Amino acid sequence: MDKATVTVADARKDKELRDQFIQQNKKFILGCAYKSVKHYVTESDDEWSVSLIAFNEAIDSYEDGKGTFEGFASLVIRRRLVDHIRSEARFTGEISTEPYVIDGDVDDEDPSAFQMEVRKKTGELSTDDIAKITIRDEIEDVQEILKTYGFSFFDLIECSPKAEKTKKSCTLAVKGLLENEELISKMKSSRTLPIKELCEISKVPRKILERHRRYIIAAVEILKGDYPLLSEYLGFIREAIK
Repeated sequence: MDKATVTVADARKDKELRDQFIQQNKKFILGCAYKSVKHYVTESDDEWSVSLIAFNEAIDSYEDGKGTFEGFASLVIRRRLVDHIRSEARFTGEISTEPYVIDGDVDDEDPSAFQMEVRKKTGELSTDDIAKITIRDEIEDVQEILKTYGFSFFDLIECSPKAEKTKKSCTLAVKGLLENEELISKMKSSRTLPIKELCEISKVPRKILERHRRYIIAAVEILKGDYPLLSEYLGFIREAIK
């Protein structure tokens, strides 16, 4: 996303600057729409209108420190488009046939774009499908954040705590970070876990913090960000920090 000239903060304060911000990010918005609905979107499509409204919503509701604006905006756009698909799925009507379908130019190995179009028009897109789309999108966004820390979302399979005692210790560490904005800022700026300070405030042994560093970082980024579905998988932590 081109951040030159106008910032999110500028766009939030001034209508003309907001329009300028939208113009300079038009390709980003269309790109998010394309990735979400799996077909080409133009400014004459309903998906563009939905995406534009979602982008404006992202401008108004974005909070500094909760991930990048790009990640947040793309997530809002995806969710609003999913809502749009769900709404349209209530009605059955004629299926608009795209030119590539008439020409027979559909990749048999990857017919997802056409299938998605058909299913959304005929109401066959189930709640489970919607959930899969959204959880996948959240994982993709978190994956981009975790890359900056030097590890992958899928590394969490190996580094997640298994024993109940270790889970409780990691929960205390996450809780300690979430209650200390200064430490979170340090973590985000250094792209590493502030083990010494966290050890002092959480009373969790250094050995556990080092062993489960990636898990703790990921949990904090997910719980501080806008990832409701992924947060469900951290339910035991959310309950402990209420």
